[in-house]
Amino acid sequence: MAKNKIYTVKLRRKREGKTNYRKRLKYISSGKTRVVIRPSNNNIKIQAIDFSEGGDLVLNTVDSTDLRKLGWKHSTGNLSAAYLTGLLFGTKIKSKVSEAVVDVGLRTIRKDTKLSAVLSGLVDSGLKIPFSQEVIPSSKKLDGTLTSEYSKKLNDTNKDKHKIQFSKYLKSGIDPEKTNLSFEEIKKKLIEA
Repeated sequence: MAKNKIYTVKLRRKREGKTNYRKRLKYISSGKTRVVIRPSNNNIKIQAIDFSEGGDLVLNTVDSTDLRKLGWKHSTGNLSAAYLTGLLFGTKIKSKVSEAVVDVGLRTIRKDTKLSAVLSGLVDSGLKIPFSQEVIPSSKKLDGTLTSEYSKKLNDTNKDKHKIQFSKYLKSGIDPEKTNLSFEEIKKKLIEA
C-alpha cells in the first residue's frame, strides 16, 4: 500500500526568484521602517515602507530623476547620482523616520556599487541605519573627482577617444571635467535644505 505524498506549492514570488521571505521576515520583525532601494542602469528608486497587515504603507518615494529639479545635468544612474539620491531621500524622510533598515531585495551591498553609494548618502543625511563602513565608496568616486580627472587626462592625450567616451556629456553641453563641481553644488543645496 503506497502512501500519498503531499506536495506544497511554494509562494509565487519565491518561485519566480523575486522575494527572499526569510530576509523580509527579519526586516519586518525589526519593527523599523524599511528603506527599499531599487537601482537600474539609468535610475535609482528609494522608498520608505512601513509594514501593515493590510499591506505595506509607502511613506515616501524618491527617484534619481528628481535630482534634475535641483539642477543635476549628469547621469542619474552613476555613483554620484546614487549618493545624491540617498542624501535627497534622507533629508526628505528624516522628519518622519529617524531609524531604518535597508532592504535591497535579492541583491547584496558591495563596495563601490550604487547600493553602497545610496547607503552612504542615507547615512550622511542623518538616518540611523546599521551598515558596515567597509562598503562605503571613497569620496573621489562618490563626488565625481575620478571622472573629472579621467576626462581631463583623456582630453589632453587623445581628443578623439575623449569625444567618443564622453559623447553623451558633450552632446548635452555638459563639461565632464566639472562633474565634481556639479556634485558639490547639488550636495550643498541638499544639506542647506
